[in-house]
Amino acid sequence: MSAKVAESGAKSQPRHTPRHTTPPQPPRSTPANRQPLVSASTFHSEYFAALVFLGVAFGFSILFVVANFLLSPKAPYDEKLSAYECGFESFEDSRKRFDIRFYLVTLLFIVFDLEVAFLFPWALALRDLSLAGFWSMMAFLSILCIGFLYEWRKGALDWE
Repeated sequence: MSAKVAESGAKSQPRHTPRHTTPPQPPRSTPANRQPLVSASTFHSEYFAALVFLGVAFGFSILFVVANFLLSPKAPYDEKLSAYECGFESFEDSRKRFDIRFYLVTLLFIVFDLEVAFLFPWALALRDLSLAGFWSMMAFLSILCIGFLYEWRKGALDWE
């Protein structure tokens, strides 16, 4: 009986097994055995449609410029060559100072236009965003509204 226990003890696993074993490391890649992540044919087939679209767009733009040059009438006259200034003859120097409100309104438009442009990608990705993504955009919009209210109170939007 002790011989059987000795035989079975010899065949069994050792009692102490290490808790943490290191996983086998993949063989190091060398330039000779390195495989590309994406094959060249897959890369070209994925971007072929975009390249065709760019080529067609470039071709049409060149075609329209050449067609305009060839088909447009070429009979210049004095009024056609004069400077166009809002439908009436220019009466002063074009380098005179403008009112600052023109620049202010332009800058405000650009700022708010760009801020609204940030809303479109956010709205498209809203389902995939977490609650933190939603609240971060709400914070962004609240800061934008505070800025708008500040401009309104200061009279930046009034035109007198």
